[in-house]
Amino acid sequence: MGKIILTGDRPTGRLHLGHFVGSLRRRVELQNSGLFDKVFIMIADAQALTDNADNPEKIRQNIIEVALDYLACGIDPAKSTIFIQSQVAELCELAFYYMNLVTVSRLQRNPTVKTEIQMRNFETSIPVGFFTYPISQASDITAFRATTVPAGEDQQPMIEQAREIVRRFNGIYGDTLVEPEILLPDNAACMRLPGTDGKAKMSKSLGNCIYLSDSSEEVRKRVMSMYTDPDHIRVEDPGKVEGNTVFTYLDAFCRPEHFAQYWPDYSSLDELKAHYMRGGLGDVKVKKFLYAILEELLTPIRERRKEWEKDIPAVFDILKRGSEAAREVAAGTLADVRRAMRIDYFDDAELIAEQSRKFSV
Repeated sequence: MGKIILTGDRPTGRLHLGHFVGSLRRRVELQNSGLFDKVFIMIADAQALTDNADNPEKIRQNIIEVALDYLACGIDPAKSTIFIQSQVAELCELAFYYMNLVTVSRLQRNPTVKTEIQMRNFETSIPVGFFTYPISQASDITAFRATTVPAGEDQQPMIEQAREIVRRFNGIYGDTLVEPEILLPDNAACMRLPGTDGKAKMSKSLGNCIYLSDSSEEVRKRVMSMYTDPDHIRVEDPGKVEGNTVFTYLDAFCRPEHFAQYWPDYSSLDELKAHYMRGGLGDVKVKKFLYAILEELLTPIRERRKEWEKDIPAVFDILKRGSEAAREVAAGTLADVRRAMRIDYFDDAELIAEQSRKFSV
């Protein structure tokens, strides 16, 4: 069997730089690498509804926003299957069967679930769908026989739970499902890009994002208001780069050639950091350097997005065809699962013949 990727995003808003460094940039590289036989990219609307059930319009409107961001970043529908989760009904049935293989206490121990519950203040009233979304995610991954799941480190507990479900299913019913591996970002700074306010994670709900579709002016405002070192009050003061959001972003996005292009006073990021730490370098200059780097990255993404925005029906057609192709693959996996679980009654000629003999005596 070949190497297969499954990855995706919840359509709760436009995608931002955290998505880009955490997975989007890598997805494009992997899609174009020729190392994978299939790449499935899911817009996880059903999962998004687990904590937005009272606001389906939010999800409905953001389907196209996420699709546009995918296409603008270089996801190619000729190389990757982009689909909408809710349009693949087989995923729900697989999740239903997997629920019998996971205990409530195991779900409660999942660190990602615990963190998300706290973030949403669900401690006293957790929606069942939200509580069980690790099981739904296992369904998404296994339905496409994914060998590889590109994701951030915060998703490691989710992938491990999917692996447990696969092992338990195969142990009971025989080898049927594929056990996935997580593929983490190769740049440590990309593991968890902080928000512009210095908070631990860039988040739509916290309003500390730089969106991929933001205008040049919006990006400039975000960068210039970025959290730095609160003790670096005067230019001559020594500054800290650790925990300094501007330098974290430079770790994620800066390349050696950027110095020759935008700031020839320095030859490397290490040299820039050394100057900042010993004092004599103001935050504004560093922020302007970061802004130039981000503009170089985001300008072509903005331009490609604007081109796709001119033909929204074509984008919906891509999603429709992708969802149909994804459903065909998931149906094949579901058929194997039903066969392994011995619930393929109408397709089991041997069972029908056996029962016929039993009752003809």
